[in-house]
This record gives sequence, C-alpha cells and structure tokens, in this order.
Amino acid sequence: MGLLLGIISLALLVFQLLLVLRAVLDWSAVLAGPSSTGSVRSRLTAGVWRITEPVLAPVRRALPPLRLGGVSLDLAFIVVFLAIILLRALI
Repeated sequence: MGLLLGIISLALLVFQLLLVLRAVLDWSAVLAGPSSTGSVRSRLTAGVWRITEPVLAPVRRALPPLRLGGVSLDLAFIVVFLAIILLRALI
C-alpha cells in the first residue's frame, strides 16, 4: 500500500510542477509576446496544455474565471493547485 501511495504522490507532484510550468509559459507569452509556430516554447506550451487542460476545464466550467476590471483571475488553476497540495499532505 505504501508503494501505491508513493506513486500517487509522485504523480501529483509531477502534475503540480506541470501547473507551475503552465503558469510560467502563460506569463512568458504575456511578457515576451506570442511564440512563433514550431518553436520550442510553442511546442512546450502545447504539450503542457494537452496534459493540464483535461483537469482544469471541468473545474473552470463549474467555477468560471473571476473578472477584476480588465483582468481575469483563473480560479480553476488555484483550486486544482490547492487541491493537489492538500491531497499530497494527506498522503
């Protein structure tokens, strides 16, 4: 049972790191502009989105982004990130 919980904890950690990478890549697009098609950043962003979006999309449908003037705060990202932290703490 301990091995299974260790594998689950590792998978959650990897997903958590992918969420952090997604946030960094999103901010790099905001600060540096869109990446050119076929670039390393473009392919990395597409890969991270393919992995994280199936988890974030259902949460985003239940909890839409919070509009703060001209800024939109993605609550789904925050909820999923905090849920992973809580799950890893319980394991």
